[in-house]
Amino acid sequence: MQIQEPNPNQKTLFEELGGAEKIRDLVEKFYDVMDTDPKAAGIRAMHTADLTEAREKLFMFLTGWSGGPSLYIERYGQPMLRRRHLPFAIGESERDQWMFCMVRAMHEINMEEPMVVRLAQALWSVADFMRNKPEGEPPQT
Repeated sequence: MQIQEPNPNQKTLFEELGGAEKIRDLVEKFYDVMDTDPKAAGIRAMHTADLTEAREKLFMFLTGWSGGPSLYIERYGQPMLRRRHLPFAIGESERDQWMFCMVRAMHEINMEEPMVVRLAQALWSVADFMRNKPEGEPPQT
């Protein structure tokens, strides 16, 4: 098996998104939606009243995940997302609420539709991986 070297002429998702500023805008809008839209009440209830730390952690994670600086890893180590989310019962409803907030945030920051689709598909895989609650249990409120 041959390992393929990264193409230095190919932009990272981080660059295609518009860098740290655009990711910061996305994260801020994401949490604004979560904090105010009743459709996200289930996942909002999983967070502390002050979303400052959650905002910063998601910004740091998405920055590195998309190919930018590894801010999250530098501060907290490997993300181990599923393990870090185990204290929270996450099922399809919670996954879908998270995705609702993210897609709405993408639209509200005027992300171009092809990028919305691309990013939503990639993030859906991450969000779906977080599920740890057997289906059929009622959603958390």
